[in-house]
Parts: sequence; C-alpha cells; structure tokens
Amino acid sequence: MIRFALLYLTLITGTANAAHPVIDISKASDFIEKMTRQHGFDKAELQQIFSQTRYRDDIIQAISHPAESTMPWHRYRNIFVKESRIAGGIEFWQQHQKTLQRAQETYGVPVEIIVAIIGIESRYGKNTGKYRVIDSLSTLAFYYPKRAKFFRGELEHFLLLSREENVDPTQSKGSYAGAMGQPQFIASSYRHYAVDFDGDGKRDLWNNMDDIIGSVANYFSLHKWQPGKAITTRANISGDRYKTLLDDGYKPKYRLSKLAMLGISPSHTLDQNASAALLELESSDGPEYWVVLDNFYVITRYNHSPMYAMAAHQLGQKILARMK
Repeated sequence: MIRFALLYLTLITGTANAAHPVIDISKASDFIEKMTRQHGFDKAELQQIFSQTRYRDDIIQAISHPAESTMPWHRYRNIFVKESRIAGGIEFWQQHQKTLQRAQETYGVPVEIIVAIIGIESRYGKNTGKYRVIDSLSTLAFYYPKRAKFFRGELEHFLLLSREENVDPTQSKGSYAGAMGQPQFIASSYRHYAVDFDGDGKRDLWNNMDDIIGSVANYFSLHKWQPGKAITTRANISGDRYKTLLDDGYKPKYRLSKLAMLGISPSHTLDQNASAALLELESSDGPEYWVVLDNFYVITRYNHSPMYAMAAHQLGQKILARMK
C-alpha cells in the first residue's frame, strides 16, 4: 500500500514539475552577477536558489489579462463592497481594536481605511497568495519583457528583504505578481514602508497583526495622508462643460471654484481650498460622477486603480457605520 502511495506521489509530483519547469538559469546569470557584485550575495547560494525556481506560465497569463482592466465599476464594487467583507471588517476591528486605535493615533490614518485595505487585499488574512514569491518574480523578471525591468527590481528587493528579515526566499508565498502578506506589499514597499509595530525586532506581514496594521497606516502616512480631511463625495453635474476634466485623470489639481465654473458641484460641503478632480465611474444605471480629493489620490498610491480607491473608501464607510 505504501509502495503504491509513493508511486502515486512520484507521478503527481512529476506532473506538477513538468507543468512548472525550472527556469533557464542562463536568463538569471547577469542578475546573479549583479547581486553578487553590488550586494555581496554568495554566487553559489544564488545559483542554488534559482536552480529550484520554477517558470509559471499561469502567471504570465494572469498578468497579461487582468480582469480589472475590462470590468465596469458596478461589477468591481460588488466584489469588494459586500456583506461578507463588511462583516469580516467588523470582526477584524473588534479583535484588533487597540492596535488599530494606536495606529490611527500614531499615523493619522482612520481605522476604517486600514481595515478596508486589509479586507480587500487578503480578506483579513484568509488569502495571502498561493505562489512562491521567488517563482512569481523570476517568471516576470526573465520571461515578461514588457515589465522585466520593474520585476527585476522587485526580485532584487525580495532577495535583500529575505536577507534582512532572515527568511528563506524559497518559502515565502504571495500573489502572482509577488505581493506578500495580509496587506499584499510588493518587495520594495515591504522594505520601505513595513514597520516593526510591536518592537519584537521583526517585520512580519503574514502573521503579526501589530506589524500588519502599523505598516498599512505607515504606508498611507508616508504618502501624505491628510488626517481629518475628506476623501470623496458625489458630484452634481449640469451642462456638458465638465467633460473637459474627464481626460485629466484623478490627481486633484483644480480648486472647487474651477469645478463650479464647469457645472460641477459637490453633494457635501468641502474645504474651498482643497484641490479636486472629477471621476466618472460606470454604474448599472449609467455614469456616476465623484469629486475626488487628495486623500483619494493617496489611496491610489497603494493601488493605482481609481475603482480600487473607491471600493476601499466605500467598504470602510460601510464598516464604520456598523461600528457606531
């Protein structure tokens, strides 16, 4: 019986390995030389790591056809601003209230934004990724020319991060793009923005809730979050002069007086000195318009999609309303 079990294990392992072959190490040779020369890595150790690293065609397919690029706002919203994530956010807030409050006091970032980000990124830690990060980043660095430069940089950061945090780079798992932990930080963000929020000498974004919560708050703080300021509000539109702003992107750069001249008025009172932009989103009933402010733009520094930022804001507001 054991003999047949071992034979079966060998067969399925062989099938998996055939589906995900070891990368062509010659593609990594220049990178290995760079890491040895610039950062003092042992060449033989790097060669050993890359000899265990696998090419993942499914990663190339996933990054080449992201669902978000063709999804309308009303469908995107329904994925993230739904009852299960709201209920999960309430439970997360209740479980980690002291740490969340400390993060808000330390960094000025509202609890509901911190909670919403973790809820969107990993469903409050339930899904932190199934791919080995070394496989993801190596596949994209050496087999995806369109963004090879970026992912080589992330692979460099990942190996440096693994050395700094004293973890085995072949064991870390994350998303198909190499994002890690409950907040899904890419390697460069992990190195630059993750914090040791409980003072234990480590920055663990998979399991340490203090570090996870503190790191999300620190990320927003260092991207110039404005404590106490608004994020966005619905826009009332008249005429068609507003259309001139729709091609200008979502980075706030106009005074509200300029928006008023173009037939745009916020549905709630805003600071007249605030910079603003106009955002159009596709609802199931047609276009909807939003006045977005600097804090909205800060959320897009976490993920550059304005739909992501709006989902994070709305999920946070739903959770906050239930917590009151």
